[in-house]
Amino acid sequence: MSEPTPYQLLEVDEDASFDEVQEARTRLAEQYSGDKKRLESIEAAYDAILMDRLRQRQEGKIKVPERIRFPERLTPPPASFTPSPPSGSPAWLQRLIDTPSRSDILWPAGVYVGLGGLSIYPAANDALLQLTLALGVGSCLYFVNRKEQKFGRAVLLTVAGLVIGLLLGGVVGSFVSPAFITTEKFIALFTFLILWLVSGFLR
Repeated sequence: MSEPTPYQLLEVDEDASFDEVQEARTRLAEQYSGDKKRLESIEAAYDAILMDRLRQRQEGKIKVPERIRFPERLTPPPASFTPSPPSGSPAWLQRLIDTPSRSDILWPAGVYVGLGGLSIYPAANDALLQLTLALGVGSCLYFVNRKEQKFGRAVLLTVAGLVIGLLLGGVVGSFVSPAFITTEKFIALFTFLILWLVSGFLR
C-alpha cells in the first residue's frame, strides 16, 4: 500500500487553493489537537505542499493571479498630496512653545512664589532684592535647561526673560502707587512672573 501524499494527509485536492490548504491544516490541527504524532504529520504535509507549490511556481506550472503579482495595479492611486493647512503661529514659535506637565508648572511656581515673598518682605533691602533676582535667574536657567539639555538656548531664554521682565516691570511699575509697594519690589515681582512663564512654557 503506497504512502498517502501530502494532499491526501490534509484531505485536499492537488489543485486546491492556498486558502483551502490553510483551512484544512487548521481544521485538522484542531481535530487532532491531542495526537502529537498526527499533528507532526499534518505540519510535515503542509510544509511539503508549500515546497511543491513553490517549485511549480518557479517552473511556471502555476499561474500567479494578477492581484498577487501586480497588487499595485489594483491599488487606487493616492490622492494628490494636500499639505496640511498652516497653523496660526509660525514654525519657530511652535518649536519654542512647550506643553508643560504639572510638575513643570508647579515646581517653578513654588520657587518664584518663595522668591517673591522674600523680595516684598518689609525688611527687604536692595541687597536682598538682588539676591532674589539672581536666584530667580539661576532657577529659570535650571528649569529651561532641564527640558532640552541645551545650555546655550537656556541661557538665551533666561536672559531674554530677565530683560523683558525688568523693562516691562519698570513700565508697569511706574503706574503703581509707591504707598502700596515700591517700584523696585514691583519690578522684582514682575520679573519673577516672566521668568516663571519662560521656565514653564518655553523650551
